[in-house]
Amino acid sequence: MSQQWPGGLIRKTPPTPTGPYQDGTAPGVWTLDQMNYWLKQGLWPIAGNSQRGLFGGGNFVGGNTIQYITISSTGNATDFGDLLWQVADLGACSSSTRALFLGRDKQIDYVTISTTGNSVYFGDGYALASLNYRGIAGCSNATRGLWSGNMNYGGSASNNTVSYSTIATTGNGTYFGDLTQARMQVASCASPTRGVTAGGYSTALASAVNVIDYATIATLGNYTYFGDLTITMRNFAGCSSATRGLFGGGGALSNVINYITIASAGYAIDFGDLTTTNTEGIAACSSSTRGVFGGSYSPNSNVMSYVTIATTGNATYFGDLLEAGGYRAGCSNVHGGL
Repeated sequence: MSQQWPGGLIRKTPPTPTGPYQDGTAPGVWTLDQMNYWLKQGLWPIAGNSQRGLFGGGNFVGGNTIQYITISSTGNATDFGDLLWQVADLGACSSSTRALFLGRDKQIDYVTISTTGNSVYFGDGYALASLNYRGIAGCSNATRGLWSGNMNYGGSASNNTVSYSTIATTGNGTYFGDLTQARMQVASCASPTRGVTAGGYSTALASAVNVIDYATIATLGNYTYFGDLTITMRNFAGCSSATRGLFGGGGALSNVINYITIASAGYAIDFGDLTTTNTEGIAACSSSTRGVFGGSYSPNSNVMSYVTIATTGNATYFGDLLEAGGYRAGCSNVHGGL
């Protein structure tokens, strides 16, 4: 019989794999060419690749720590290794294989997410003399990470400059564009096409803000106004699936979580509450289904909580970070931008 079935015996076109992690799926019967294609895209499920979230840095003694969790389960964090320098109020972004951390003094470190060990020097942030890279947030798709929400050097004013890094290639950051408003202490998240930055503190207004901006990650240029958060937020965290972005915490008395539909500009909607009201300097990471928020400052906390991104409701206790403290940065190998 000469008839060929290029899509497999069950379906002519098997569905896209759900991701390069241990409990990912690729239902159907595949040809070797099809499997090789998805391997090259970094989406074919590989045994041993877990839904791993990283939390790095912090405001506590020994704040160069990197720790990891398995997002699909619950439990306490495990030591991963150390950053090259002790830093708080930093940002992070990641592909399915590599995580980048950028903080004060403009240094970027990276690690390979599937392994453990100390970070390696990647390059420097975009070399604009005024930028301090403090109070920033990172987000990314599979290839490019965006850094936004800067403080001017010396901490005198917030800044609107956005820069980017090509995650697979070491080197210095490059100018991307500008936010609609200068601010720091922001939170970010992403879909595979769009990066979103929300909230933060404006020194020009001397207050926190609720504005949300977005940009197309693959295209250089200024950000565009998206909508508003339900409240003003600063020192908070963002995470996402491919379709929905979450923003949570920020401040000693705030446990609010907001959500947006990333592809559709508009105002944020109340999602639910975190498990504690002590959420200043909280960090977050996510898989395609679950968001995990952890740590805080003043008083210091090591508590992590999680939500199911596609639903709404209050967070549930996940486990504990290794140290109590805030101003970490979080990322993962299975977030919504991949």
